[in-house]
Amino acid sequence: MPKQKKPAVVSTGITGLNEILRGGLPASNLYMLQGAPGSGKTTAALQFLRAGVEAGESCIYVTLSQTAAELEAIAVSHGWTLDGIRVEELSTSGAVHEADDQSIFLTADLRLDETRKAIEAAIEEHKPRRLVYDSLLEIRLITGDSPRFRRELIGFKSFLAKRNVVALLLDTQTPGYDRSGEEVEGLAHGVIRFDKSLEEYGGVRRRIEVSKMRGVPIADGYHDMAIREGEGVVVFPRIMASTAPENPKPQLIKSGVAELDEMFGGGQEAGTTTLVIGQSGTGKSTMSSLYATAALERGESVALFLFEERLETFFRRSEGLGMELRQFHKDGKLILRDFNPNEISPGEFGQIVQDAVTQNKSRVVVIDSLTGYLNSLPHREKAVRDIQSLLKYLARSGVLTMLIVAQHGLIGQNVGIDVDVSFLGDTVLLLRIMEHEGRLRRSITVVKKRHGPHDLNVRELLIESGSVSVVAYNPLPDPK
Repeated sequence: MPKQKKPAVVSTGITGLNEILRGGLPASNLYMLQGAPGSGKTTAALQFLRAGVEAGESCIYVTLSQTAAELEAIAVSHGWTLDGIRVEELSTSGAVHEADDQSIFLTADLRLDETRKAIEAAIEEHKPRRLVYDSLLEIRLITGDSPRFRRELIGFKSFLAKRNVVALLLDTQTPGYDRSGEEVEGLAHGVIRFDKSLEEYGGVRRRIEVSKMRGVPIADGYHDMAIREGEGVVVFPRIMASTAPENPKPQLIKSGVAELDEMFGGGQEAGTTTLVIGQSGTGKSTMSSLYATAALERGESVALFLFEERLETFFRRSEGLGMELRQFHKDGKLILRDFNPNEISPGEFGQIVQDAVTQNKSRVVVIDSLTGYLNSLPHREKAVRDIQSLLKYLARSGVLTMLIVAQHGLIGQNVGIDVDVSFLGDTVLLLRIMEHEGRLRRSITVVKKRHGPHDLNVRELLIESGSVSVVAYNPLPDPK
């Protein structure tokens, strides 16, 4: 049986959306972009047409709801121009030039007919490869009833199909508008929805859903998105663990401290996740600096993401322990990012981590701390599921991932974790701190290790100026 030729696609011009669509929009079809006012539809439409201009295609923006000046202002806000995009500014309120001699109010039929003729004339004259129609709300208001609106769209779709135009129809979804019985989504080859919501705290959350795309095995469901100055709409596809290339090579990741490596049976395994759990002051972040330094000195790349520390604080703390990391950061071997609360969505964070692995070949990834990351998000349980998908991706890629998890309290045994994340770890390293004879003592224990042997003994963790070491732990005397 002859191999079928892959259908031609056109780029959406939107970072991340082409990936969800497995390359782009199937050519010569009609698509609907739906969303509430302010959700990013116009910006996305301009990106779609700009991608066409870059490909040398003729492009038209038919606007019934915005002026050419407003479109120009949106483009300028991102540092773009409308060069190569023809803007056809029309009106459904009676300003169509053929009806200028009317002495009475234009009827709905006449307004609709004149608007249709003006659009078709522009298409016939300029023969665009891409077209944006903004928006269907105005046509819906003119037609007044669903059957009539549907017939209008069927006729327009047929007109475009005969001319091989890829059309993007913007549809403003207003709150409370009853669209029952329209079923217009069935006419489109694909439907993309932009979602915009306000959480109880933090910024606006934006998401995208490709609710329909004929003949394309899309990555369905919601994906996080953002609107960035200079970039426009940016989409962050959900991490799919199955897309990561399987790395079958077994490798032991060492810390540079022989006694600590012995506790893990020689070292930690690549392709696993380690939870470093402890109270404040137990040395959790020191563990992350330790493994990062050892990997960098071996010539490997490392990615470290901070949610509680500033970059300068991290560098100074590490330098106090004899770990010089600034030069690795300057050379690009150490990817180091700090995040403010509420400034990043799970989808964007997952994309940043994925890029660190695929583009910078990072072999060790540290999230410090997972507690801080979860605290910055409104839906913590969902965030845990997102992290689980990310960890599976990193495991398939052969990366050692370290998650720093903070417990409540400073000293003592009555400590806990807000959200149970113990199931995320292949290995669990427990750090504790106790007071004994006027001195604080840190202990370290490998509580769990799924792969291979490990030491169950409790040892003492010594963090001193210029060094980190692990020694045999002398138990506290019996209080009796």
